[in-house]
Amino acid sequence: MTKPASSPAAEDERLIHVRRIHRRDLNRVWEFLKKVFRDVNRETVEYQRPRSKKRFLEVYEEEGVEQLLFEVREGSGQEIAGYAECAFEITGTDNWMNERYFAKHDMRPLFVEELAVHPDYQGRGVGAFMLEQLEHLARIRGCTHLVLEVAENNIGALKFYRKRSFYRLDAAIFMAKKVAVDSELLPPRALKRPRPQDAPGAPAKPKRAARRSSKARGAERRATSAPPPPAAALDAEPGTPAEPGEEGEQG
Repeated sequence: MTKPASSPAAEDERLIHVRRIHRRDLNRVWEFLKKVFRDVNRETVEYQRPRSKKRFLEVYEEEGVEQLLFEVREGSGQEIAGYAECAFEITGTDNWMNERYFAKHDMRPLFVEELAVHPDYQGRGVGAFMLEQLEHLARIRGCTHLVLEVAENNIGALKFYRKRSFYRLDAAIFMAKKVAVDSELLPPRALKRPRPQDAPGAPAKPKRAARRSSKARGAERRATSAPPPPAAALDAEPGTPAEPGEEGEQG
């Protein structure tokens, strides 16, 4: 038996409910956030949202953070239509906001960390209801402003917030300049032509005569560099000593 299609009247009677997130919702909300921010993350230089599942799970344990779930209920089922995360003080070690700025301007902000609407529910009043809920929460907690961050190239979001009286604070704009750099790797280089003797089919180069050993070369140098013997030693017969005074006598 097929389920009857919802009539326009039944569709109009569908309600959106808001509640605080529960631990059992974490995995489902994480998958929802990845889907909502997938296209935004492709186009922005900002940190990717949500930052990581580890950080998302840590937020649930932090004090002073509100995580609100907006659901459309039909029968026994619920579908996530939106998620809002806000804090009553600056959170995180890498946050860009300067707390002294708000004190100087007598502002007590409610910081909106995340505001995500399911693509199928955009343009149906979900976002407006979420902002109304956050503003109500800020008012009963004594906050004077809602403060949030939005990418400058997110035209749709900027239009949505400006329509609801949000204005720009003194915030940074990402800027870049192209720098001329050399590649770390050298460009291709032509190979040298092979030498004739190395070319295939070239006649073998004649081998040099075998070199004498260093021992033989040393003996030859010693023989040629020895001093000549004395003349008297050359005239005497071998083994006969020269007589004293013979060299000085005259015949």
